[in-house]
Formats: sequence, structure tokens, C-alpha cells
Amino acid sequence: MTATAARLVVLLPAVAAVLGLLVARRIDPRAARLVATVGSLATVIVALVEVIGVHSTGPVRALQVAPALDAGELRIPLLLQATTAPALIALVVAVVGWAVQAFAGWYLRDDDRYGTFAATVSLFTAGMLLTVQSADLVLTLVGWEVMGWCSYLLIGHWSRKESARRAALKAFLVTRLADVGFVLGVVILAAGPGSTAYREVVGFWGGTAGCADAGACAAPSGTLRTVAMALLVIGVLGKSGMVPFHDWLPDAMEGPTPASALIHAATMVAAGTFVLAQLFDVLVAADGARWLLAVSTAVTMVYAAVLAFGQSDLKRLLAYSTLSQVALMLSALAVAPADEGPGAGVLHLYSHAFFKALLFLAIGWLSIAVGSTAAARMQGGLRGHLFIRPAMFVGLLALAGVPPLVGFVSKEYVLSAAEAGASEGGRGWLVLLAGIVTVPLTAAYCMRAWLVLDHVGSADVTRHDSDSAGVPVRTAVTVLTVLSVVGGVVVFTPLLDLETHFGWLLALVSLLLVVGAGLAVRTVPVDDQPDPATRLFGSARMALFDKGFGVDRLYVTLVARPVLKLADLVTFLDREVVDAYVRGTAVTAYWAGKGGNRAHQRERAASGLAWVVAGVVAVALAGVALW
Repeated sequence: MTATAARLVVLLPAVAAVLGLLVARRIDPRAARLVATVGSLATVIVALVEVIGVHSTGPVRALQVAPALDAGELRIPLLLQATTAPALIALVVAVVGWAVQAFAGWYLRDDDRYGTFAATVSLFTAGMLLTVQSADLVLTLVGWEVMGWCSYLLIGHWSRKESARRAALKAFLVTRLADVGFVLGVVILAAGPGSTAYREVVGFWGGTAGCADAGACAAPSGTLRTVAMALLVIGVLGKSGMVPFHDWLPDAMEGPTPASALIHAATMVAAGTFVLAQLFDVLVAADGARWLLAVSTAVTMVYAAVLAFGQSDLKRLLAYSTLSQVALMLSALAVAPADEGPGAGVLHLYSHAFFKALLFLAIGWLSIAVGSTAAARMQGGLRGHLFIRPAMFVGLLALAGVPPLVGFVSKEYVLSAAEAGASEGGRGWLVLLAGIVTVPLTAAYCMRAWLVLDHVGSADVTRHDSDSAGVPVRTAVTVLTVLSVVGGVVVFTPLLDLETHFGWLLALVSLLLVVGAGLAVRTVPVDDQPDPATRLFGSARMALFDKGFGVDRLYVTLVARPVLKLADLVTFLDREVVDAYVRGTAVTAYWAGKGGNRAHQRERAASGLAWVVAGVVAVALAGVALW
């Protein structure tokens, strides 16, 4: 049962993607909604069966999905796995995927390309589930690239808008550039043991665990291992939107809100966390790669939290919040001691999926009512909405890390992992200090968002178009709300291998910082402006926040323009130097052929004329003789 469920949990959304696309194009676009919803719900059921199977009959560490491939000295076994963490995260991804499909069916009900969107969401979900369930680097790479391609399509769904096309292209180019490192890292890791199976790779590079021959499993080069993991980390940083690859993720808000919920909550940006968790024993042994990860995540979590507070658009606020929270979960892998494992990072991936999906869907729902996601337009938007208001309240509390919600539990485990890592050196202190600074910043922008959305004086702007949402939408939002409240109990169950201790003193300090930051924002003088950020910074400085403090311009100056210049140079050399020989040969052949052809034609014309004259003479002589 467990093995079958593990295979089906990847296969079902993939089949739903193909079937949904065929139905939308050849039968009835409205039928695509049924295919997407049923397919996603079936995936949730199968994922739940897998979780139950793992804990009732035991985990399955190697599931063959196709005949193994032998490529010379490299063996590609093409394995899936059904173990504790993959089964739990697969269930989380399936639940979020179902919620997104249910919401998208209503949110995009009048979109003429809804069928294509729903099919892409299904394929995106299948890619993430393949990455989670994979026990083979090649299958991981397949799922990784499927998500990258689907993200391009989802971000650029409204491709009639130039801004959506630009955002999709930026996301594609930045993540593709980083993926070069990911692919090279996979190649090096697989080349060592001559296999792409996780068990063989971890045994070879990380130690002798799981190896039949301990001598054969000794890593031949610590430097090469560090290089391989650093390249893999670069790929993860790009996919997750960490500094210096962060600029594409806020622009991805040009896509429909359901796409944002899927990308930000439980799929692409969080996929790297799970990949590195699978290779944690190798990462622990690669100190240079961990330093790279620690520095990038520490900078990102603080920088993104600061930018989130000053965003003039609340959807972009959530985007920068994602950057900060993903940095927090990745930082746990950068500093957690080897004996504590990657559990804290995986736990924050689990919790972030619920409250971030909830927040994106609630903002999307509310934007239908007020007609925008701009903070100025959404002021007081929650007033009168008895269903959206508590959902948004719970989501913001979970994001801020207020106990006992799921965000508080996972955040404190990450900080505890950083505290434990601080005893091993400066890397742990770097992440711990960045995390402590991020805690009040997160509470501050959550409080700011709530004050804007719940402002009493702006209640007259509220419309009630959102009340038309049907039962599937309300059910999805309710499920995510409940999970955001009670999801933290997972730490008391065997559903997650969590060795990290819980630091009660650090939790108390964190809670005091949250309360203090919330009160500080709440007590900013109101006057006639309910937005604390606008009152503090003014519209001119708010524009700097929207522009990421000029990082987009820096990106264009230092990356985009040099790359374009380089592309122009390559094009010139290709056309004017490399192709010059080919064109020269063609021109020579042309004129030589043309000249020879003319001479040949003149020769044929002259001989033909002689024969005509001779024929005329012969006819004349014959006529005279016979006459």
C-alpha cells in the first residue's frame, strides 16, 4: 500500500495536468475545473494513505519507478522513497495544491486561459512531489526543472501585460543561471560513487552510513565535496530567491494570486530546503558550502524583512516575507549541529506552507472585493468580511510567530538550532543574531498589514463581491486556517524526525520582541493616515522600498547590461568572424558557378545555332534538288 501510494502521489497530478489540458482545449474549458479539483483532492487522499502506511507498515527507502539506466560507469537507479519526512511534506504539498486549485477555479472563473493555468498548476505540483519523493538525484533534477519551467508559465500567465512577460522572463533567466550550479553539483556528487541514488551519494561523500564497503565510501577529496555542495547551494539560492538572486521573486507577483500562493508556500522556493535536508550529512561535512548558505540566508532574512515593512503593495509585502521566511528555514540547515539533523528547517517548511498559502489566498480573495492589492486601496478592506477577517488574522499571527500557532513553533525550533550551532563557531552566531533581528521586523510588518486592512475609518470602501466565493473556496481557506492554528502539534507526533531541542528562554525573548515590535507600530500617531509605513517614511521613501533600495537598477547595471553586451559581442563574432568563412565559401561557389554556367550556356547557344543553320541549308538543298 505504501509503495503504491508513493508512486501515485506523483503520478496523479501529472495525469491531471495532461488530461486537464486536453479537456480544456478539445472539450469544454469549464470541465478543466473539475479535472483539476478532483485530481488535486485525489492526490491529498493518496498522500494521506502514504503517511498512514509509513507509520503503520514502516518506511520504504527504495521504490523502483522504471528500469535502472546504466551509462558507462554511472548507474541511475530511478528510485522513489516513502519515509517519514518525504511522506509528511508530500501531504503538505498536496493539501496546498488542492487549496490553490479550489481557489483558482473561482478566482479565474472568467479567464479564457483558466484551463491552461489549472493544468500548469497540476504539473507544477507533480514536479514538487517528485522532488520530495525522489531517492535519486536524476529524478530530483527532473522535478526541479519541471518546477522552473512551470513557474515561468504561471508568472507570465497574463502574458498580454508587458510587466508579466518581463517578470516571467526575469524569473526564468535568474533561476536558469543558478541552475547551472545545481546541475554541476549533481554531476560531481554522482560521479564519486558512480550512482545517482541518494543513499550511495550520502554514503560516499558524507561518511560510511549505509555503505557495504566502508573503505570504498571514504570521500576522496574534501575540497571536491565542498565545491560540489557549494554549487548545489548556489542552485538552491537561485530557486529560493536568496541574495544575490532575490530580485526575481517580488516581481513574480505579476502572476495570478493562486500561482503566487503555490510558488511561495510549498513548492519551488521551498524545494531547495528539502533537497539540502536529504543531503544534510554531506552538507555538514562541507564547511565552505555551509558558510555560503549561512551568509546568504542571514543577509536575506533581515534585508527582506526590512523591505517588507515599507512595501506599498500588500501582495509584494507577502513576497518579501517569503524571502525572509525561506531564508530562516534554510539557515537552520546552515548551522544545525550534525547530531540534531535538518529537522528544524523541514519543520519551518511545513509550517510556512500553511500560513503563507492562507495569507496569499486571503489577500487574493480580498482583492476581488476592493479591486486592488495596493495598501492605499485595501485600507479597511477587512471590515464587514466575517469570513476573510479571522483567516487573515490567524495568518498574520502565525507569520509573526505568536504562540501557540504553527509559525511560533517552527520559528523557535530554527532559533534553537542556531543557538546550538553558535557553540560550534561564528556561523551559528551570524544566523542567530540575524534571526533575533528578523523576529521583531516580522512582527512589525505583520502589525502594519493588519492596521491597514482593519482600519475602521476606511470601512466605507469595502465591497462584498467576495461573498460570491463558493463552498470549495471557503473549505480550502478554513482548512488552511485550522492547520495554521493546530499544525504545531506535529512536534509531539512521530510524523517528523526532530532532534533539535526547544529553547524556552530564547522563546521568551522572542515573544517579548514580537510584543514590543507590535506595540511600537501600533502606537505610531494615526492622524488621517492609517498606514504606519506611510506616516513614518512618506511616499517618496516608500518608493525606495518598492524598488528594493535600488537593487533592480543595480541588477540591470551589473548583470543585465554586461550580459547583453557580451551577447552582442558573441553575435558579432559569430556572424562576422565565424560565419565569414562560410559566407565567403558560398559567395565564391556562387560566382564560380554563375560564371561557368554562363560560359556553358554560351557554348550551347553557339553549337545550337550552327545546327539550325546547317539544317536550313540541308532543307534548301534538298528542295532545289527535288524540285
